[in-house]
Amino acid sequence: MWQELRQELRPKGLEVVTVALDVGGEAAAGPWIDLAKPEHPSLIDEAHILDELLGVVNVPTGVWVDEEGVIVRPPEPAFPGRAVIAELGLPEGAPARIAEMLTEAAKMHVDPSRYAAAVRDWAEHGSASRFALAPEDVVERSRPNSPEVSEAAASFELAQALQRSGNTEDAVRWFREAHRLQPDNWTYKRQAWELVDPVLQGPSEQYEGDWLSDVRAIGAENYYPPVDL
Repeated sequence: MWQELRQELRPKGLEVVTVALDVGGEAAAGPWIDLAKPEHPSLIDEAHILDELLGVVNVPTGVWVDEEGVIVRPPEPAFPGRAVIAELGLPEGAPARIAEMLTEAAKMHVDPSRYAAAVRDWAEHGSASRFALAPEDVVERSRPNSPEVSEAAASFELAQALQRSGNTEDAVRWFREAHRLQPDNWTYKRQAWELVDPVLQGPSEQYEGDWLSDVRAIGAENYYPPVDL
């Protein structure tokens, strides 16, 4: 998705940097990056520093940074051009749960063409684009950190450290605590679920929730908040 838009708008000065958030690092995220064959910078954030600093709670999320290094749009759902998930067919022999997950994903409210049009306008007009926000508007739209959110970040960081050191049982406790403190943070949830079940993120002994059950609980249409364009 991003590669196509980047190729189109690179002559106008747009650069795209994608960041995979995965405590598994290159071993977990590298094959997916290689499969995409990106021509733009593609990074791996195995410490989840980006989501901690910017308040990213789900993927895909986009942040617009101008040529001066100033954020002109804070984190928001970012689908540039096509809702690829809606185009995926069911692989032959795939588990029934995959079909259920794709069915729920197809119900999610996204507007790729409108978002891509906003990116094109920004590439064309720069700071004069109506989609490039003033600093005070960026601050207004940014997620405030409640004590619970700050505690969730600390719990998630501790869980990652324990996971990397091989203390997986202890890590589960702190992943669960991060989920309890910030239940709408899908980045925290998906990371923990993927460590147990990388493909299906299904029910497990370690965690109360799973991707399909939790999405159905909130309604797939609420998985991504509306993008204010």
